Amino acid sequence: MSVDWQSALDRAAAHSPFLKRAMDNRGELVTLMREGKGEEALAHAKAAGEGIDDTGTALRRERLSLALVLAVGDLAGAFDLTKVVTELSDFADRALDAAMLAVVQNRVEGADTSGFTALALGKQGAHELNYSSDIDPILLFDPERLARRERDEPGEAAQRYARQLVEMLSKPTGDGYVMRVDLRLRPASEVSPLAITFNAAISHYESSALAWERAAYIRARSAAGDIQAGDDFLDEIRSFVWRKSLDFTAIEEVRRLTMRIREAYKGTREVGPGFDIKKGRGGIREIEFYAQTHQLIYGGRNPSLRQRGTRAALDALAEAQIIKAEDAQVLGDSYDRLRTIEHRFQMVEDRQTHSLPDTAEKIENVARLDGHTDGASLVEEVREICDRVAQRYDDLLGEDEEATRTTVSVPSEFRTHFEKRVEHWRGSLRALRSNEARIAFAAIQDELLEALAAAPDPDHAMARWETLLERLPTAINLFRLFEQRPGLLDRVLRILTLARPLADALARRADLLDALIDPNALDLPGSIESLAARMQASEESDYESRLDRLRQVVGEERFALGAQMVECLHDPLDIAEGLCRVAEAAVRTGADAAIADFRAKHGVIPGSELVILGLGRLGGGALTHASDLDVVFLFTDPAELGAESDGERPLSTALYYNRLAARVTAALSVPTAEGALYEIDTRLRPQGAQGPLAVGFESFERYQRESAWTWEHMALARARPIYGSAAAQAKLSGLIEDVLCMERDPETLKTDVLNMRNEMMAAKPPKGPLDVKLMRGGLVDSEFLVHYLQLREGLGFNPAMEKAIAALAEAGLLPAGYADHHLAITRYLVAVRLFAPDGAEPAEAHRAVLAQACGEDSYKALLQSLAEARQGIAAQWAEHFGETLEIN
Repeated sequence: MSVDWQSALDRAAAHSPFLKRAMDNRGELVTLMREGKGEEALAHAKAAGEGIDDTGTALRRERLSLALVLAVGDLAGAFDLTKVVTELSDFADRALDAAMLAVVQNRVEGADTSGFTALALGKQGAHELNYSSDIDPILLFDPERLARRERDEPGEAAQRYARQLVEMLSKPTGDGYVMRVDLRLRPASEVSPLAITFNAAISHYESSALAWERAAYIRARSAAGDIQAGDDFLDEIRSFVWRKSLDFTAIEEVRRLTMRIREAYKGTREVGPGFDIKKGRGGIREIEFYAQTHQLIYGGRNPSLRQRGTRAALDALAEAQIIKAEDAQVLGDSYDRLRTIEHRFQMVEDRQTHSLPDTAEKIENVARLDGHTDGASLVEEVREICDRVAQRYDDLLGEDEEATRTTVSVPSEFRTHFEKRVEHWRGSLRALRSNEARIAFAAIQDELLEALAAAPDPDHAMARWETLLERLPTAINLFRLFEQRPGLLDRVLRILTLARPLADALARRADLLDALIDPNALDLPGSIESLAARMQASEESDYESRLDRLRQVVGEERFALGAQMVECLHDPLDIAEGLCRVAEAAVRTGADAAIADFRAKHGVIPGSELVILGLGRLGGGALTHASDLDVVFLFTDPAELGAESDGERPLSTALYYNRLAARVTAALSVPTAEGALYEIDTRLRPQGAQGPLAVGFESFERYQRESAWTWEHMALARARPIYGSAAAQAKLSGLIEDVLCMERDPETLKTDVLNMRNEMMAAKPPKGPLDVKLMRGGLVDSEFLVHYLQLREGLGFNPAMEKAIAALAEAGLLPAGYADHHLAITRYLVAVRLFAPDGAEPAEAHRAVLAQACGEDSYKALLQSLAEARQGIAAQWAEHFGETLEIN
């Protein structure tokens, strides 16, 4: 669009009495604009009040000058919508701040606005003010800090300031007005004073706020007066606005609010004379509600969605794949155009109107001001925009759901049983006591009946569903979630019936279902670095909040990986590696938090650091859902003998690291409000449970060379540094490699390995007929064999078993297909730890999903594959150890 200042000035003079009067009064600004000097005119407009002592008069002159320049710049195509509304909002902030300071100083000379804050809500908060908008601030004060005369009570002083502020900004004078001020968005406005204390506001939002107030605070910001106090207040009530879990009750709240607005709307329903493009169907407010509803649902989990501006919110929602990019574009473009047309309505007479004029003649006038050829084309444009918006908004609220609902067909016997259980639930379960909960449940009752009837074992599925409801304190959000996400209920019932660990986790934390709603819910976890960044992204900086955040993310990731296993979306080996990446990120995050907290009191040991060694499955990079974390805590030896920490409470090196290791262990294991994390096993450290929790590198190396048992070196073959600086990790890896490559007597080694395996067999026999870890020819035998060959030959040392086996096969020590045997059993172990963790024969309902997860066509084929793998392992055991294993 080309810039045409002259055309804009001509249209303004011809079609806007308000702008014509402003042009007559501000000739110098007209001259600059006629010369195309828009930015210079804008700068002059902002300075229009300079040199005027009376704040009200100065602000009125600036406001009129800004309204003229911005309006003509808008009509000329020189200033886009974003610039116009930003400049108007910035002026509102300046005016509000200046008025607050003026009313305080009129009472207390030389005082400032400490303890007196104005929060901007609505369009001012979003930096989206229009030409003739009012502002909706909330005035808050601190009784201890508010400037006042000695005889004034704080509350009395605050009310005086509020009344004077409203009068200064809103009262029309010969210079017009600054802006209309509406204080009705404050807490309990029917009974509360115009300005309220911070503490009273916090109490209101924590206990008795209404649903619309949450939506209002999406766009809230501290705009004037004591900005820092306002920011602190908004931080304090953040959890009121942004719920930690997905909040699908927001849709029902917005649906009710929309119904009330539509019922209260008295204007014409069809686009034409008198149609309100803000409140009417498909108008500005519905676009704002569309964005805000999604923000309320998802913004608690995703801070990037907490955008105040409507267009920015739509773009963020599309970027997060929550709404379609096409919908974001259509709604965003519609919003911008409707706001621009709204501005045209208001330019004519500087009136706060949002409606098409009520006569054809007046519509024609607005159309020509906008640049249309006639009024009919403007009306048709508005109709097309509102139709597009209304269609998408109705889809969000499910306006057509009732018309498309069908009767569910299930066996009558099961339907009767289900209806009896429903009556029992309504009469006995805490989650269904409230009327709102019962309404939400009724909305999904047919879908639940159908999903239960379609389960492999409907009675078992219903029992697990009932167990879930019994453990939940409230289920309204859960029911609304199922209502809004068709198909999710089927997935959840599969989880409940097939994976008891996931069912138990879900009963403790229903918000784990949020992980299934994420657009990336079907993807494996990202890198350790990206996972750690998520775990560290706590909105609170205190130690407990950081640990809560860690547990929240780990729980979600582990649950999502389990759900992926239930759906057979990935190879269990890939799931195992994903679980390990999550664990490593957790170790990194938990250790960082614990160390920072520990250093605050005890400082650091100069030239020394903590290093964490992962062993077992953690070291090998592949965990199951039942795995604990085998770790050894080490530290680099300080250069100075007898060094102490340099903090407020110094500790000796040994004591420092042993206490720190205990602190890190607690950070990774102790339950918090968000639940437990991992079981940490440190028994593989030097001297086991009898030894210190943390040892220095030199002591560790000396122990491994002089005192360690063969089984400890076997464990070391799967050791991998997972925490510490790159230099420290490299040094530790080199130390371990040197120990593993020590010369050994082959016969002594063989005797040690066989004795250890026999002792383990006696102490820990297989738990069931499919305990593929402990049964002969299973994983333990394979691991013992691999470690024996590694130590005997001094080669193939890699913590990842498949890579170690590949190296041994390349050296001719194992057949080429041996890795397939080992991985087949590993794959089954990873899956069965989720579906049948007790090692017993899987139930009938679990067998098909186990086979599918392991890549087999049937359960029979899976058993055959496991038998062949065990025979392959047993054959190599016989070849290298001379023992024949009994394979049943």
